[in-house]
Amino acid sequence: MLTNAQLLESRLDSAQLRLLADRLREGEPLDSLAEQWAYESAEHLLGVAARSLGMECLESDEIELVGDVLAGFPIKLIHRHEIFPIERGDDWLKLAPSNPFDFTAVDTVSSAMELQIRPVVASSDVIRRLTKRFLGVGAETIDGLIALQRQQSGELEMLDGLDADSMEVVEEAQQASVVRLVNEILTEAIEARASDIHVESQESGLKVRLRIEGVLQKQPTPSEMNQFGPAIISRLKIMARMNIAEKRVPQDGRIKLRLSGREVDIRVSVIPMLHGESVVMRILDKSNLKL
Repeated sequence: MLTNAQLLESRLDSAQLRLLADRLREGEPLDSLAEQWAYESAEHLLGVAARSLGMECLESDEIELVGDVLAGFPIKLIHRHEIFPIERGDDWLKLAPSNPFDFTAVDTVSSAMELQIRPVVASSDVIRRLTKRFLGVGAETIDGLIALQRQQSGELEMLDGLDADSMEVVEEAQQASVVRLVNEILTEAIEARASDIHVESQESGLKVRLRIEGVLQKQPTPSEMNQFGPAIISRLKIMARMNIAEKRVPQDGRIKLRLSGREVDIRVSVIPMLHGESVVMRILDKSNLKL
């Protein structure tokens, strides 16, 4: 294992850089390579590689974006190539890929934005945190992408089937993109160990808040989510077996889910408000209940 002093001074020679590029292109995880090459972590190896290439390495998501970097940026490329835009000038864009050798991503963004790219490097974890912080939950789905990489064991599964013959379904609420978006909101809450989910129709648009360790926290969401507000509420009412046509009186229902082998009960209350309906959900994770 390299010491901290050695890590600060270490460099990869051209042969090692070529080998690293080949391994990453073949799909080998960076943390596996770090272990093989006696680095403390994937982040340390990435930092050494960046320094060897003369590139800056972002070590934290605690940064502020400079310029209107997300305006016109194709969001699908963030998820497809694991990249994030950091800073924008008149004719250039500072871009952070997780793979410093991913020239395809750099060329694609340069062509799409018609800007010169100044690449830096950031780990996969940093890019994921940046994406969540600045784009919010559901950004990928709203942009029209399907998370194909999600393993079946991690997919959200309804334990109670819906009787399609017994209710009228709002077509928009049943669109695959809205279904995925609602699933992402629920999955995010369950994985964050939230006890409650608030989906609130406000004058400024739809707001999502999670109660985590007793504190109600606003969740970042893309502004485009507002146009899906009624469809999201309708989808939740369908899942909870409520009357989606009734919007003037409160309703209560229940959703049963399975996520990564965990059975979860969600008690659902829908309340008419001034600017539309709001939903409050109480999450009961059966795996946390002990006799």
